[in-house]
Amino acid sequence: MYHAMDAARTRKGLTWRQVAHEIWDQSAALNARRQDHPISASTLTNILKRRDCTCQHALFILRWLKVPPETFVLGPPSAHRSSPLPEPGPERRLRWDLKELYAAANAQRSRRGLTWRALAAELRCTPSQLTGLRNARFAIGMRLAMRLVRWLDQPASAFVYVASW
Repeated sequence: MYHAMDAARTRKGLTWRQVAHEIWDQSAALNARRQDHPISASTLTNILKRRDCTCQHALFILRWLKVPPETFVLGPPSAHRSSPLPEPGPERRLRWDLKELYAAANAQRSRRGLTWRALAAELRCTPSQLTGLRNARFAIGMRLAMRLVRWLDQPASAFVYVASW
């Protein structure tokens, strides 16, 4: 995702600061009303170093790139094709529904007779990263979110909604 963002930045002749502004400005009306802290250029450039970002920040970037998250998933494709993300307009933002992601994971885990520990081992994370989704207020890493939706054999868009606050 970082490399696609950097390629788009280069094509448009933008600095990272300008990219951050464009990405943030996608929800200009909502931002003006909420007075939120905008995304910084360092948030974007640090994705390369960390090799990940939060699933919520990824939605800002994916919206700017106009691609679904599955665009950047390596390996064999899921049985479910990716679905486009909704277009929220300037008065809204895209958000991951982490409670719904938790509910789907818990139901599938139960059907398969797995413990949280066994599922965590399969997804290469800790059990608390998974069980914490039930009460998650903000986000998890995008890489884990995508491993989880692939394990659920669902498109990421099934767990993304348009938020207006």
